Amino acid sequence: MNFPQTFIRATETFGTRQNPVPAPYLRRSFTLDKPVREARLLICGLGFYTLSVNGKDITKGPLAPYISNPTDILYYDCYDAAPSLTQGENVIGVCLGNGFMNALDAGVWDFEKASWRSAPQVALSLRIVDEDGAERFIDTTEGFVTAPSPIRFDDLRFGETYDAREELPGWDTPGFDASGWTPALRAPHPGGECRLCEAEPIIVSQELRPVDIVQEPDGYRYDFGVNTAGLFRLTIQGAPGQEIELECAELLDNGRLSHRNIRFNDNYQIQIDHYICRGGDTETHVPFFTYHGFRYILVRGITPEQATPELLTCLVMHSGVEERGNFSCSDETVNALQAAARRSDLANLFYFPTDCPHREKNGWTGDAALSAEHMLLNLGVETSLREWLRNVAKAQNSEGALPGIVPTGGWGFAWGNGPAWDCVSFVLPYYVYLYRGDRQILRENAPTMLRYLHYLSTKIRPDGLVAYGLGDWCPVGRNPEDYKAPLEVTDSLISMDSCRKAAFIFHVLGLPEQQRFADGLADRLRRAIRERLIDFSTMTVAGRCQSSQCMALYYGAFEPGERAAAFSRLLDFIDEAGGHMDVGAIAARTLFSVLSDFGRSDLAFEMITRPDFPSYGNLIARGATSLWETFFDEGKKPDSLNHHFWGDISGWFIQRLAGIRFNPHRDNWQEADIAPDFVPQLTHAEGFHIAPAGRIASAWKREGNAIVLTVEAPASMTGEIRLTDGWLFDDGLTFRPLSSGTFRLHKR
Repeated sequence: MNFPQTFIRATETFGTRQNPVPAPYLRRSFTLDKPVREARLLICGLGFYTLSVNGKDITKGPLAPYISNPTDILYYDCYDAAPSLTQGENVIGVCLGNGFMNALDAGVWDFEKASWRSAPQVALSLRIVDEDGAERFIDTTEGFVTAPSPIRFDDLRFGETYDAREELPGWDTPGFDASGWTPALRAPHPGGECRLCEAEPIIVSQELRPVDIVQEPDGYRYDFGVNTAGLFRLTIQGAPGQEIELECAELLDNGRLSHRNIRFNDNYQIQIDHYICRGGDTETHVPFFTYHGFRYILVRGITPEQATPELLTCLVMHSGVEERGNFSCSDETVNALQAAARRSDLANLFYFPTDCPHREKNGWTGDAALSAEHMLLNLGVETSLREWLRNVAKAQNSEGALPGIVPTGGWGFAWGNGPAWDCVSFVLPYYVYLYRGDRQILRENAPTMLRYLHYLSTKIRPDGLVAYGLGDWCPVGRNPEDYKAPLEVTDSLISMDSCRKAAFIFHVLGLPEQQRFADGLADRLRRAIRERLIDFSTMTVAGRCQSSQCMALYYGAFEPGERAAAFSRLLDFIDEAGGHMDVGAIAARTLFSVLSDFGRSDLAFEMITRPDFPSYGNLIARGATSLWETFFDEGKKPDSLNHHFWGDISGWFIQRLAGIRFNPHRDNWQEADIAPDFVPQLTHAEGFHIAPAGRIASAWKREGNAIVLTVEAPASMTGEIRLTDGWLFDDGLTFRPLSSGTFRLHKR
């Protein structure tokens, strides 16, 4: 495929917050003498673009084509333009937004210092074949002219300003007089690898009406009922020049809209859009080149008569991935948590997993690693993860180190990474392979893994342990870096696990030398962990806390004969915390699974759902509709209220309570076990997961002293239905081959 290489732009001047440059329109008019048989259009818009042919918008979705470092990868989209072309005059219309090409100064991640920063630009080619088979090529080497659009300011994080008085009706249609427009300028090639974007486009999946409108001293606050991500549609009949300001946020502080939990610093206000009315008829507007995380929108500059429910509609947006699983049960707190986890997953899925949809919109590697499995159980994210990992691989430096955020302009190597974050290059390919059987993602990422393992080997201390980067992030009730688990505990355990996953992947790919290298590193780390970090007289891991203990159990630091005593110590630490969880995000990924492994799903359920602080149930009791970044007590300063990296409970619901254990032996995508934990707190539970072979579902309910279990599985699948805790089938057995059907269970 020949990607267009000639980039053009409207100006060499790029906008700043103080001196914005309007988003440019670019148009090209051409004439066709004969009907078109086929027409393929390739476009790379940096940062974002909209594309129209003869006035018809054919853009794949908002924020096209992708969000990437353009010196690493240049993303193209391909369109069938034939249905939009006619005999006679035709017009290609493009509007360009800043996107990642000109990310403005947020005072944190140095995007404004990126080497590629410039005015937005585009490369485009159109290959046309007429009814006689004759070919014609239209591209950006000549013929494009440009003029400013009504989008006077745009930034992915800060927002957008649209002046409807500056609209140019028909600018992208035949017959428009563009004689006053100026020729587009040649732009330098950014240098990245050219790729067609395979990640799912951004879609609008739902429209929400306001559930409440409250007057604040300086405007009207619209409440959409849930914390989500996307945009709004403004519908208004305004006066000429009437300026409307729309401030999106997720927090109320003393009854007023507040940005204090998501602003970069005291000087910057983010997520604020402006619309200037042209006047006259009813006007409808949706911002083009930004998106927001919000529950509330404070609207300033409108009259009381304009503050109607019809003024604003919330457009829920995310990558267009399909549902692959879900869960529900008799406990409404659990149902609310499952909904919150799903909402946070989707609100933070804009081509790749982001850490929050408002403050950062960054692809934090550790966040994605923590959420990979539960996302794959719930959603069809494997294509998006595979695409993003290509960017992760490009971001790896010559030493083999990885940054904490991807894409990056170079920030994230000195702070924000480390084994618990870098493991993304192992964890994501591993779980995509386990759940979807995708060898391509293993092959593509094996070189990144091997380079990182060599880098890791240089970071091992003389005592055989590793400790660099971030640890058990966001421990409940404390500052983000106030870990109880020592960094050498969490880093060494996760490094060992990354080595084990790499060895498994190298084995699958038939790379025995690389497998031996990875296994050797894992064995070396495990020996050091056991020698330096475990007190075998009490089976206690250094740090003497829930995080250290559950992670050591989960990642295999104990021998089989030691595990029961080590688990008893974990129960001691839970008792010391009054039955509450006392972990950070990376240990929470392991805590409840370890409890279930030892037959204590009832305790895990209690810890998750209890209404007092700290717990997930406490979030719901306090009105959460999404998962929060931190578990903070009443009266403390909140952080983001929409993060996904605590969402592993959703996977625990599906795997443990519904009992769906897909591909349990890591080698067969036609195999699943059904092994529900019938926790006493529930009267019924049900879940499903759509595997490559089809839908697997498990539902159970109590009927008196019995349980009725209903299983659905593709006829081609094998596996077992396994019962625990004294439950039996009618024939007195505790297991039977996997099959669809309804089974009545009784106690021994």
